[in-house]
Amino acid sequence: MLNACAINKVILMGRLTADPELRQTQSGISTCRFTVAVDGPNNQTTNERRTDFITVVAWRQTAEFVSRYFNKGKLILVEGNLRTGSYDDRNHPDVKHYTCEVVAENVSFGETKSSSQGGGMGGGYSNQQYGQQPAQQYAAPQQNAPAPAVSFGDLGDFEEVIGDGDLPF
Repeated sequence: MLNACAINKVILMGRLTADPELRQTQSGISTCRFTVAVDGPNNQTTNERRTDFITVVAWRQTAEFVSRYFNKGKLILVEGNLRTGSYDDRNHPDVKHYTCEVVAENVSFGETKSSSQGGGMGGGYSNQQYGQQPAQQYAAPQQNAPAPAVSFGDLGDFEEVIGDGDLPF
């Protein structure tokens, strides 16, 4: 029998439809649910642009990061997995509702602060690069922040290779 491998990966870039609201579970775990408006491909018959409104849920430090640095209209990049579910309608026992949402694993800015004022896209700061650091250690992007210092170590540790272009490896 073959050993099948399943992949469940979602990557979205879109704008928040409302300000995210941080909540706590009864056991004190941070969670944040928000909707991202994602432009889809144009309809082939009518050539109209389609927008999908996708529900995203974030947990723990990712939820705190989203609620602190994102607001309505901000471009967001979400990487996660798709989760589906269902529940029975309380008022109509014979009706079943189906749900679909993205569980965020990594969240990043889709634009820098300066480009968001001009409408362009830019790099940003990724929640992923901070790993499991506490949320209060995340730094908000600054418009005119100085470039970080880069250190290459002691360049005397390297030997200059002089030759005709052939590398020795």
